[in-house]
Amino acid sequence: MTQVRFYDAIDDSLLKFAVIITKSAEKWVLCKHKERTTYEVPGGHREAGEFIEETARRELYEETGALEYTIMQVCAYSVQKDSGQETFGMLYYAEVTSFEEELHSEIEKIVLSEELPENWTYPEIQPKLIEEAVRRGIL
Repeated sequence: MTQVRFYDAIDDSLLKFAVIITKSAEKWVLCKHKERTTYEVPGGHREAGEFIEETARRELYEETGALEYTIMQVCAYSVQKDSGQETFGMLYYAEVTSFEEELHSEIEKIVLSEELPENWTYPEIQPKLIEEAVRRGIL
């Protein structure tokens, strides 16, 4: 079983991921990876020497082509799987006003949707991140 926990603050050195709940024109921005049939919110691994907000901005651009947007930090979170290892990330919310025409990443396409998908790439994690953003009054 996967456990997701939320934190107001966490040591920066522990943060390995940035996930960005994204909307545009009041619609959810969802990514479909080239090798999957599922959908996900933008996000990815932090690169060496990168500030976590830089990770969020880079991943948002790489996975959605977002050019103009506002972004805000929501909270830190962790994911712990059966192995017991807990990994930490930072959750963000972005509102995108313009996108690049073409994607240059592993993402096949982005979808703007009024509804959240049923077929999540990470069904034990992504809906909980959105629920937490709602609980915190961000969405």
